[in-house]
Amino acid sequence: MNHDDNEPHVPSFWRRPAGMALATAALIAGFYLLREHWGHVTGYWPYLLLLACPLMHLMHGHGNHAQTPRRTYNDKE
Repeated sequence: MNHDDNEPHVPSFWRRPAGMALATAALIAGFYLLREHWGHVTGYWPYLLLLACPLMHLMHGHGNHAQTPRRTYNDKE
């Protein structure tokens, strides 16, 4: 990718003050919501763990990571 050094770098939304404030407010609200409804949530832990697997595959893909090739016995330096 070619980047022009003269272009100003614009940080992502989550790095801006408004994004950080929104993330902090969401984290605090989630904490209090979970604290108040902990008795209801504990019964659903197995289902939430099973739901986490497909969500992780949607977010990260399945094995599309850049990997360095493995060296074999016959490879020379």
